[in-house]
Amino acid sequence: MNLKKWTAGALAVLAAAALFSGCGSEKKTEKAPAEKKKIVVGITPGYSEKIMEFVRDEAKKQGLEVELKVFSDYITPDQALAQKEIDLNSYQHGPFLEAFNKKNGTKLVPIGKTYLAPLRLYSNKIKDIKEIKEGDKIAIPNDPSNGGRAILMLSKLGLISVKEGVKASDLTVNDITSNPKKLQILELEAAQLPRSLDDTAASVINAGYANSAGMDPNAAVAKEDNTSPYVNIIAAREADKDNPTYQKFVKIFQSESVKKYINDNCKGALVPAW
Repeated sequence: MNLKKWTAGALAVLAAAALFSGCGSEKKTEKAPAEKKKIVVGITPGYSEKIMEFVRDEAKKQGLEVELKVFSDYITPDQALAQKEIDLNSYQHGPFLEAFNKKNGTKLVPIGKTYLAPLRLYSNKIKDIKEIKEGDKIAIPNDPSNGGRAILMLSKLGLISVKEGVKASDLTVNDITSNPKKLQILELEAAQLPRSLDDTAASVINAGYANSAGMDPNAAVAKEDNTSPYVNIIAAREADKDNPTYQKFVKIFQSESVKKYINDNCKGALVPAW
């Protein structure tokens, strides 16, 4: 009788163990994020805004509502993305995003390429860089990556020389090794650069702000060459990089209709990069 009781008890324990073991061995499957019907995208004025308005209309045809939030500077859109105030942003190139992450400890990542927006050197006073005189003022963007990019551009134009081996995104005015014309390099907010032209010999201006100011890209004194790695991107938080809605948005942007819109309306100021 005791043996029978012991056997019955042992079998009950084993059965319970098997039951719990079976539950534990089942793989927990994480649900894929539900596809959103609406997203908020941060942009800056100018070409970025106009192109995105067209993309927004294309997305609507595919059942995706895109709300655009316009920012007046280059820092706030990344801050808003990191703080989950917006879903994506589209206004910057990779080195700018890299510099922002490094400075702020954020984890924002590119999820798709958009276009190259070459920097251009504009002037109200000269028509050729050969006309730049000793001591002239040249204005450049004051944010880290675009500032370095502008310095690299000025070096390629032969106006200055910079340290070898320094990444463009890390270049500062302190890395200028030769300045034969003793140019005064003024670092200004990107949005202020078009208004600086009356006070400078020339200014290096981003395509978006140049467009907002009604400037003709074909009237620029010089422009960034086609070896530039500064292709603009769509950025997301690292945790959301595979979100199906965001990937759908990237595909809508990288469509033939959007490429045609850029080529037809930007007149060479921007170059599709996908």
